Amino acid sequence: MKIQERTGAGAGRSAGPAQPSVGDRLPTPPRERKPALAALAVLLILVGALGATTLVLQAGDRIEVVKITAEIPAGGQVSTANTTSVLVAEDAGIHYVPWSQLNQLKKLKAVSTIPAGVVAVGEMFGGGSKLEAGKATVGLSLKEGQYPTGLENGDVVAAYRVGSSTGSSSGESGSSTGNNTLLVDKAQVSYAGDQKKGDELVSSTNLPVTLIVDSDKAAELAQAASNGEVALVLVPSN
Repeated sequence: MKIQERTGAGAGRSAGPAQPSVGDRLPTPPRERKPALAALAVLLILVGALGATTLVLQAGDRIEVVKITAEIPAGGQVSTANTTSVLVAEDAGIHYVPWSQLNQLKKLKAVSTIPAGVVAVGEMFGGGSKLEAGKATVGLSLKEGQYPTGLENGDVVAAYRVGSSTGSSSGESGSSTGNNTLLVDKAQVSYAGDQKKGDELVSSTNLPVTLIVDSDKAAELAQAASNGEVALVLVPSN
């Protein structure tokens, strides 16, 4: 009887430790959140976007300045006929001439020859001209017909005396100046007043023209110009 009781008592016990069922899993620990790292990542994204925007804005920062479209000789001046406006990147190290200051620039003169196609900067102009030795400038006021159509700065012209013949009123022989006397065979136009583009020209007022001539020709040319007896003819520059 005792053996049977022991055997019956042992039958109710488990042979090994209890195992969890297949469907049950061990609980996982909660993930540790790092809000500081997330905020840093967002900040870096914003900084990068702001930098890219700044570069785009700087690349598109343009100013309207004066560009020379026709050669201006030393002592010449700018006009609406030999300039145009262009957009360039703003640079504090370059003294561009703003297009809004074109009228002020017209009052200055080129200190040396300015080629066509360059952007004007302040160092190109000054209050007075730097003419070569033996040269002088003479101002003319010409009526329509006394100058060739389309006269521009830098052109080379011949100046003739035109008008009535003059001579001595006495019976004694004396020098006289006839019609179409050549005064200057080659003179460079340093300034030619604005002319309207197209078929119509400015004919209501005289055209102001400034010529660079040899000094020994200046007095005679100026005298003829004061009497309105000068006509210009385009000649080859060579």
